Amino acid sequence: MNRNRQMKKLLMTATVAALVLAGCSGGDKEYDATGTFEATEVMVYAEQSGQLVRFGVHEGDTLTAQQETALIDTVPIALKISQLDATKLVYSSQRPDVEKQLGALRRQLEKARLEQRRYEELVRDGAAPRKMLDDAESQVQVLQRQLDAMQSSLSVQNATLSSQMDATQTQISQLTDQLRRCHVLAPITGTVLEKYVEQGELVATGKALYKLADTEHMFLRAYITSAQLQSIRVGQHVKVFADYGDNQRQAYEGTVAWISSRSEFTPKTIVTDDERADLVYAMKIAVKNDGYIKIGMYGE
Repeated sequence: MNRNRQMKKLLMTATVAALVLAGCSGGDKEYDATGTFEATEVMVYAEQSGQLVRFGVHEGDTLTAQQETALIDTVPIALKISQLDATKLVYSSQRPDVEKQLGALRRQLEKARLEQRRYEELVRDGAAPRKMLDDAESQVQVLQRQLDAMQSSLSVQNATLSSQMDATQTQISQLTDQLRRCHVLAPITGTVLEKYVEQGELVATGKALYKLADTEHMFLRAYITSAQLQSIRVGQHVKVFADYGDNQRQAYEGTVAWISSRSEFTPKTIVTDDERADLVYAMKIAVKNDGYIKIGMYGE
């Protein structure tokens, strides 16, 4: 009698265990891949050296694209530009008035040619000796050579001054560009993740100022096996779950934005449906953030 009761208890226990195992093994997962959320991050650097006279960035601030966030001391560059502007004015004042300087000589040459033509008529008529015509022709030749030489000299002088003015203007343009780079602008719309300097510090070119991330447009980086690869394509709409912990999840609409063209060994932090697969493919799913998804949060 006792033996029969023990057999019935064992049989009942085995049946319950089998049902539990069947329920656990037969349940389908709601997701095909897991990963973590990430955002497009941009490091903002100083493009000029000098004192950071204004820096109004704080971690957690939301910045808009092209918003001025910092100012590096502009006084040294502005003074150099003023000096070069003065130099350019000096070069401009030294440019000769070609027409005015050549005008007097041209009038002398024209007068000498009139004398030459008058002596030609007098010599032809026998009213003047040949030497007077020779002297008139010689005078025309001298004045013509003087005119050509002065014209060449003035042309060279003008070209030299023009080159100096162009070089000065190039330097002004370079300094103006450097002046523009003193105004630090946010390259994208996003949230400040970290800042690395404080107002009043001396910064050098290439010094990191702060890190910015586009947290409005997030990506879930997940990994899939080669078996799953055939059923997934770029542009495909999928459902994404953000895992808040304690079995709390939020569903979002997502779009497959990128699938890696190369396989890689399964990262240790990634669990795929096929645990036997050593090689997986990375993919990114674009998700519009409602403010609750954070960088590094787990997703499915």
